[in-house]
Amino acid sequence: MEKHQIEYANNVIDFIIKRKKVKNVNLNVKPDMTIEVTANDKVPLDFISDFVKSKGSWILKNVGEFKDVQPLKQSEREYVSGETFKYLGKQYRLRVQKSMEEEIVKYFRGFIYLYVKNTDNVSRKAKLMDDWYREKAQMSFNESLEKMYPLVQKYGVEKPDVDVRLMKARWGSALTEKNTILLNAELIKAPKYCIDYVVLHELIHFKYNDHSENFYQMLYSLMPDWEKRKAILDEEVVKDL
Repeated sequence: MEKHQIEYANNVIDFIIKRKKVKNVNLNVKPDMTIEVTANDKVPLDFISDFVKSKGSWILKNVGEFKDVQPLKQSEREYVSGETFKYLGKQYRLRVQKSMEEEIVKYFRGFIYLYVKNTDNVSRKAKLMDDWYREKAQMSFNESLEKMYPLVQKYGVEKPDVDVRLMKARWGSALTEKNTILLNAELIKAPKYCIDYVVLHELIHFKYNDHSENFYQMLYSLMPDWEKRKAILDEEVVKDL
């Protein structure tokens, strides 16, 4: 990974270059405002810098939009009754209850119930919630894979596995060599139709491992409203994480 910068309209634009086996030079502004360029090893730095500068206006516009949707720096969670937690696109209030037996998290009638032996043990409550989110993520992401995979199966794409991890600046990644889709655990806080978009996006990478015209043509044909779904992720979900 290479770090570089250019000047555009009295602004300094920092960007990183990732060298990959891709045909085109691709530019992406991440939700955390990181500017990433992917290019083949043979593409010279001068060409990439000129390319970034030519996109200067677009970059500043998108960075400006993401500034408005950055995650708010909230105080640390206390995991007490009344706190709100996002799940599948909606906010739910937490209810913490003392349990003399099993420690568990349950979703019931619009509330998330946290049963724990010691209601003052914040680290234990945090682990129970994290484990619950991860379990729900694995289940929901696999359900989405079952729904989206038939769309690409006819193109010769082998059905991949799904792995869940916390990632800083991306919703998903296609690990083509491992035949695995890596999905951000935070995606479980997004609506199901947004999860479907991310899963389909990564599935298409097993056919076109780049963001070429062919990639987007396939994405448009299989999910014509993908841009609306992506906008919800980038504008409405990011700020609540």
